Amino acid sequence: MSWKLSATAPKAAVEAALDRRDEDPLWDDDIVLTGFELDPDTPELWRLDAYLSAKPTRQQREAVLALFDGHAPKLESAKLPDTDWVTESQRGVEPIRAGRFHVHTPDHPPSEEPGTVNFCIPAAQAFGTGHHETTAGCLVMLDAMHAVGLRPRSFADIGTGTGLLAFGALSLWPLAYAVASDIDPVCGPAVLGNCALNDVPVGTDRGELAMLIADGMDDGALQARAPYDLLIANILAGPLIEMAPDFTAAVAPRGSILLAGLLERQQEGVVAAYRKNGFRLHRRIVNGDWSILWLRDRFRG
Repeated sequence: MSWKLSATAPKAAVEAALDRRDEDPLWDDDIVLTGFELDPDTPELWRLDAYLSAKPTRQQREAVLALFDGHAPKLESAKLPDTDWVTESQRGVEPIRAGRFHVHTPDHPPSEEPGTVNFCIPAAQAFGTGHHETTAGCLVMLDAMHAVGLRPRSFADIGTGTGLLAFGALSLWPLAYAVASDIDPVCGPAVLGNCALNDVPVGTDRGELAMLIADGMDDGALQARAPYDLLIANILAGPLIEMAPDFTAAVAPRGSILLAGLLERQQEGVVAAYRKNGFRLHRRIVNGDWSILWLRDRFRG
């Protein structure tokens, strides 16, 4: 990417702007956003950077400014060297610990702590390096599911991004039939590359991960492998509500659904959509402003 728009604003304003981007189903994917603290001595002052592949248009500038409430900050633009700024924006991020899982980039070594499951996820154009609260929260919830005795024989990770959540689930349930899917074609090679990097077997047998490019559940191979004992979907609140009938129909009796990508204030609407389709909220984790939900078949679960 070769251009950057920058705006300096209070931390709350930048975080709210990032939330609005996440909630906007029509957001221009050519605008990649990142927000961060400028100086540890002034933790309430942040900067929002928007990376673009070409000189920003008036519409793109307006789209970034529209993310801010009230008086929008001044936008500064700069031409940058030809660099993959999606990768650069994530490079060097610190490892995270989520349940038993230690997630790191190639810039950091794996953890040697006993009982830890390490995953190396390079910065990439696929969502899901583990550093977002929703992905980390899902890993914690998967660990909690395992701890209380959940033993799915099959699972699907819808909207897999980098494949991380599927990797975590497969490490917990190594004899399960596993499938991951995403609507974004860039995720196919990203997931397969991460499988090789993390010694995750690829295939359609038990203990192997099948990767598909699909729009929600609209794929013959996904439907053929249903019903699933566990369905994972870390996407956004709107699509989670819209696809509630499809997701619940794809889950076996007494099955579970793990949902994320929704803000805490959006939880009620998401839970209501799944309640209408026969699933109840069994447990939740709040990570930052985000809710991670474990739902179970309320009639047979």
